[in-house]
Amino acid sequence: MEEQKKQYPITEEEGEKMVDEAFQHLLDSYVASPHRKKVDIITKAFHFARQAHKGVRRLSGEPYIMHPIAVAQIACSEMGLGSTSICSALLHDVVEDTDYTVEDISNIFGPKIAQIVDGLTKISGGIFGEQASAQAENFKKLLLTMSEDIRVILIKICDRLHNMRTLASQPANKQYKIAGETLYIYAPLANRLGLNKIKSELENLSFRFEHPEEYAKIEMQLSETAGKRDELFNDFIAPIEAALGKMGLKYRIIKRVKTPYSIWNKMQQKHVTFDQIYDILAVRIIFTPSREEVEINECFDIYVALSKIYKSHPDRMREWLNHPKANGYQALHVTLMSNKGRWIEVQIRSERMDEVAEQGFAAHWKYKEGAEITEDEG
Repeated sequence: MEEQKKQYPITEEEGEKMVDEAFQHLLDSYVASPHRKKVDIITKAFHFARQAHKGVRRLSGEPYIMHPIAVAQIACSEMGLGSTSICSALLHDVVEDTDYTVEDISNIFGPKIAQIVDGLTKISGGIFGEQASAQAENFKKLLLTMSEDIRVILIKICDRLHNMRTLASQPANKQYKIAGETLYIYAPLANRLGLNKIKSELENLSFRFEHPEEYAKIEMQLSETAGKRDELFNDFIAPIEAALGKMGLKYRIIKRVKTPYSIWNKMQQKHVTFDQIYDILAVRIIFTPSREEVEINECFDIYVALSKIYKSHPDRMREWLNHPKANGYQALHVTLMSNKGRWIEVQIRSERMDEVAEQGFAAHWKYKEGAEITEDEG
C-alpha cells in the first residue's frame, strides 16, 4: 500500500473527494433528465460498487470506482439512458473484478440489472480476450445477437468510450491494440445503433493513438485554417438567419467541422491532400417544428427558402426524411454554393431528428414512450 501511495500522487482523502463529486454530478445529471426519479436505487448501486472496488486504483492513480461512475455518466448524459442502465453501469465490473456473483446482484438489485451485468461480464471475459483481433468479425456478430437486452451493448459502448478517453495512461502496446479493436468493432457498432456523435469520437480517438503523427498534422492544419472557415461560415449563414427569422421559426445553426479521422479517411480513399477536401465545413440547421406532424414539410420549406438565396447542387441532395437510414437517422442534406465560390453541405433536421441522430436507440425509446421515459422500469 505504501508503494502504491508513492506511485500515485492522489491521496486517499483526495480520492474520496473526487469520487463524491463525480457521483454528485451523475445524480444531478439524472435528476435533470426526463426519467422517473429513482435516485435511491442509483445511490444504493454506487455505495455497493464503491465498497466492492475499495482500495483499487486505475493506472492513472484514480480510485477504480471513478471508471464505473464515468461509464454511468456517459450512459446518462450522452445516451440519455435511465436508472436501470445507470445502475448496471455502476456495477458493470463488480462480478468480473470482485468476489460478488450475478446471483448476489440479482438478490440485491433485481433480475433485470443482474441480467445486464451478467451480459457485460460475459462480453468482457469471453469475447474480448487475447484472441479478439483474429476473430473480430465473429465478435461483432456476437455482440449484435448475443444479448437479449440492447442495453448490454449500449453500456459496453459507454465503457469503451471512457477507456478510449483515458487511454493515455496505458502502455503503448496496449494503446495500439485497444485503438485498433475500437475502430474495427466499437465504432461500427455505435454507427449501427445510430450513435453518431459517439461513433465519430471513437473513430477519432482510435486514429489519434494508431497514427499520432498524421493526427497531429491534420489537427495543426485545421487550426491554421480555422479563421478562414469561421469567416466563410459567418458570411454564409447571415442571409439564412434573416430568411429563417422571416419564417418565424425557432432554430439554431451549428458549424460542423470534419474530424481529423474523417479527413484522413477521405484523403486515403480519394488520394487527395488536405487542401483538396472541400467539405471540411458543413452547416447544420436544427429547428423546432410548429407541430410534430408537419416537421418533414417544414424541412422542405427551409430548403426552398435556402435555394432562393444560394444555388443548390442538383446531384448532392440526400433525403432521409420519408425513408430514414437503417439506424433511424433522419435529415435532409443539401449542398449550396456560397458567395465565396465554395460548395457547403447544409443538414436540415428537427430537434427530435437531431436527438435521434446523436442518441440513437435511447432517443427512439424516449419518443416512443412520450415525455416521461419508462426505461427505468427495466
